[in-house]
Amino acid sequence: MKSIGGYPELELRPGEHYHSKALRLNTARNAFEYILRSRGYSLVYIPYYTCEAVTEPLRKLGIPWKFYHINDRFELANRITLGQSEALLYTNYFGIKEEYCRALAQKYGQSLILDYSQAFFDMPQDGIDTFYSPRKFIGVSDGAYLYTSAKDYNIEEKDQSYSRMIYLLKRIDESPESGYADFQYSEKEICNQPIKYMSVITDRLLRSIDYDYIKKVRRENFMLLEQRLESSNELSFVLSPDSVPLAYPYLTYDTSLRAKMLKERIYIPTYWPNVSEWAGSNSYESLLASTLLPLPIGQTYNASDINRIINLISN
Repeated sequence: MKSIGGYPELELRPGEHYHSKALRLNTARNAFEYILRSRGYSLVYIPYYTCEAVTEPLRKLGIPWKFYHINDRFELANRITLGQSEALLYTNYFGIKEEYCRALAQKYGQSLILDYSQAFFDMPQDGIDTFYSPRKFIGVSDGAYLYTSAKDYNIEEKDQSYSRMIYLLKRIDESPESGYADFQYSEKEICNQPIKYMSVITDRLLRSIDYDYIKKVRRENFMLLEQRLESSNELSFVLSPDSVPLAYPYLTYDTSLRAKMLKERIYIPTYWPNVSEWAGSNSYESLLASTLLPLPIGQTYNASDINRIINLISN
């Protein structure tokens, strides 16, 4: 029975999920686990250039994996031939590899798994298991979307998120710095969780978002960075008309730039600290982990913020 009265509740705009037809789960790594449990793969190929969390469900289920290299276009460096009951996991890097994902889907069919954690706004390829991590794009502490035709896995409970969201409130009330320890706590809390349905609060938050606005601002910020930094970027890429990137991948050999930005309170993440250990210090993936700067283009930043980044890089 619904309660009535008492203190007011947090009011959120009633709306729809961007991925309204997807299965809503608690974390992206658990969406990956759902696929693995349902499909029964005996071996999975995963990229060296990926988050360590990807191996968590593989370890949990005792499924072996093999690493593969990528090239300077974020594409498979070598041909991979899959055996029976084997799968290939590929990441839509920075949300700019939609066309390549389409080509992989045609080649590998249902043996392909697409990690769209960095490509929230790209829709899935037909018939391909695809999972999303909305917290990479939107202010939520957890949640995942999964598109799959695999048989249902028995999910017994719904997640709860309120204890993980302190850092989001602190960022508004105080500063990003004051909430950082809480952010780290939240990141640890979502490790090794059982597969659950998305929490009510994350569900409500994700239904309250103006997604058209987010797409517009992110693309504008990306194109502004591309216009000004293309000539000094060691990477080259073409953004498809419908793609909405996670960040602007800026590859530079100026190793002092990250620290320079940190002093100006511009925080650039490292994707990913584990990569050098996996792939070796002389690998291309290790170069990316140490020198690539994923420049922020989020919807909370305007042209003035983006120009501040540009000026810092250019001067």
